[in-house]
Amino acid sequence: MRPLLAGWLFMHLAYALILLSLTASAAPAEEVSGILEIVDGDTVYVASRKIRLSGIDSPETDQTCLNADGRLSKCGLESKRRLDGRFGGKQLTCKLTGGDKYGRALGDCFHSGESMSRWMVRSGWALAFRRYSSEFVADEDYARQLKAGLWAGAFIAPWDWRHRTGRTIILGAVQVPRNAQRELLSPTVAATPPDSTCVIKANMSRNGECIYHVPGGEFYDKLRMDIPGPRRWFCNPAEAEAAGCRKSKR
Repeated sequence: MRPLLAGWLFMHLAYALILLSLTASAAPAEEVSGILEIVDGDTVYVASRKIRLSGIDSPETDQTCLNADGRLSKCGLESKRRLDGRFGGKQLTCKLTGGDKYGRALGDCFHSGESMSRWMVRSGWALAFRRYSSEFVADEDYARQLKAGLWAGAFIAPWDWRHRTGRTIILGAVQVPRNAQRELLSPTVAATPPDSTCVIKANMSRNGECIYHVPGGEFYDKLRMDIPGPRRWFCNPAEAEAAGCRKSKR
């Protein structure tokens, strides 16, 4: 092939690739609209789509924190209730930007132009998930300065709480008494459910798979929750599955 012809083909191929990439990046995000159903503080259902709010992380349902008075509180349930109180049962439009390994869509949801993710972080009931996005960092700084929500007390970042040890950092405005520090950092979950409606048990199998057990299941009563090990309480199957667990086969 002649050099001039080869150069011409190369330039047109490069130009076509640039146009293709620009077209792909300009493609609009998928949108779904419907009435909001809440799984937990950062996972919802809209129009039968399970959506993980991207860029934020809220306390787990069975997570405990300290409130402004220095007393233990069920901050995971409180985070969920705050989200429900603000957006529950309302018509939302969600902009989806992808998916995760658990089969959930990723994105943000809006009611009358208000971002649900931004409201959760700005009100102090979720944190900016900096590992994946810096979009809500300024909102987290705002909540910290005002000692809003979780920041009024003491708590462990949700991503640290899921893998906490005796050296995990505790955040917040309250000085943590030694006995409460042991409670927050203990890898052992509470022996009783965090709420009368949150009775699903989950544990890790020998091969590292998370399995949840519902009341009446063969292994439900045999699974002790007051011994060290990776165990969790959940309020409903959707919440357990959103955390990456599967239902026990028996």
